[in-house]
Amino acid sequence: MIHGAVLGSPISHSLSPQLHKVAYDFLKINADYNRHEVKSGDLPKFLSSHPELNSLSLTMPLKEEALLVADVVSPISLQINSGNTLSKKDGKWSLTTTDVEGFRMALVAHDVKLDGSVLIIGSGATARAVVAAIDSDETIQSRQINVIHRNPDRAPAMRQAAPASEFIFHDWNSRKLLNEVSLIVNTSPAGAADLFCDDLSKPSGIYFEALYNPWPTPLLKKFNELGQQTIDGIDLLVHQGISQIEIFTGDKVDRRALSQIMRSKAMELLTQSTER
Repeated sequence: MIHGAVLGSPISHSLSPQLHKVAYDFLKINADYNRHEVKSGDLPKFLSSHPELNSLSLTMPLKEEALLVADVVSPISLQINSGNTLSKKDGKWSLTTTDVEGFRMALVAHDVKLDGSVLIIGSGATARAVVAAIDSDETIQSRQINVIHRNPDRAPAMRQAAPASEFIFHDWNSRKLLNEVSLIVNTSPAGAADLFCDDLSKPSGIYFEALYNPWPTPLLKKFNELGQQTIDGIDLLVHQGISQIEIFTGDKVDRRALSQIMRSKAMELLTQSTER
């Protein structure tokens, strides 16, 4: 039986418990899945005090320190120095990430073909997953990735996550790039990129938002107002979650059908929260 949970801090806003529940109900799988507030540095203690758990989703700030507690770490987690999925078998924890596949499958669901330049806002764990997905796309002729970020020390980790790509790093004031590239992916924390709205004039690219809290983000709303195609954080949450469910169950699922069910539930919950 699946005894699962999502861990992180803050965690009260997470939609994962509700989305996993509707997924397991649809799949007719006996499972329980909750949420637990686990702060940075507390993951080893939490795991030892909850031996019943065997299927865990990780969010910030645990994605990097999870590498220190896992018995087995997948190559993709080592590549991006991050993991969001812990599964236990025979008393040993295996760590991997579904963020890379989640991003890729969200693009597939919207029939997005990567071509031309890409702009990533931020350079943390989610950004590394995004560039790893771009790096693995063999259909791209030129893997040029622009990164706007505030921490130059993160540049080496970004290059490690996408070794076949060419990076151009920009400071936080290079915001006019949002009007010039074919795909913009915002991986920055809530509120960090809100000021970018003032620099949008005539964007020509697709906007991908990794967040769903707050909902909608000001930048997502602005791109929608300008008539540009957007992909929201719910799609990323849903598709990385489906990949986790396949790991937890050991079976492939009908991704198209399940993504529609999970997204519908997420939108219902977000609508309720914004109406309060």
